Amino acid sequence: MLDNIKVEDILFLDIETVPEAPSVDLLDPLKQKLWDKKSKQFRNPDQSAADVFERAGIYSEFGRIICISVGFIKEKNPFGLRIKSFYGDDEKKILYEFSAMITRFSKLKRDAQLCAHNGKEFDFPYIARRMIINRLEIPGILNNAGKKPWEIKLLDTMDLWKFGDYKSYTSLSLLTAVLGIQSPKDDIDGSMVADVYYREKNIERIVRYCEKDVLAISQVLLRFMNLPAIPEDRVESVTIWS
Repeated sequence: MLDNIKVEDILFLDIETVPEAPSVDLLDPLKQKLWDKKSKQFRNPDQSAADVFERAGIYSEFGRIICISVGFIKEKNPFGLRIKSFYGDDEKKILYEFSAMITRFSKLKRDAQLCAHNGKEFDFPYIARRMIINRLEIPGILNNAGKKPWEIKLLDTMDLWKFGDYKSYTSLSLLTAVLGIQSPKDDIDGSMVADVYYREKNIERIVRYCEKDVLAISQVLLRFMNLPAIPEDRVESVTIWS
């Protein structure tokens, strides 16, 4: 599958999400009832809906995106990676600017692909759903509706690692460790993002974490393609506050 893909046609991406409010009691009454019903599916009998509200960010109906980082290969011999991050408190603006960027990329690259780790289960559908919620048009490359399997331009490093084995989940941190790639989880991990955002109010720390994920994803895919890794001094970052 990867034999026909050029690395310069790939946009690597990762998103960071948080619950839509700092606590469940700040949701409107209907949303509180709906979260109580939703969380009953996974919380323990001795836990309340409030006790597990930190998990709300992983559900597009109860969370929102605060950062999208994308990276693309800009040079060869050796490879260089340019990372651009869209982040801030205005989710609609983040999504709008991200959409404009990938639309431009798709026009420049006829065979453009998006790549994420667990993207098919999380990043890609989450972005699409939040675009609908924010009344934005889903970019063609991200919209799978009516497409045949070979027309879909979405790569997933976790899916590729499975080689048809769907019994287990392999985290990006585990995969990088197995492959000897620098871990992106050297500061925070996904479970800490909501606290860093709402309590520390340190979104720049989250952006750095998101960008490390993008770099790790690109390094993993290059390994899958048996291509050289990206040297640390060949990574360039550009952030855009939204």
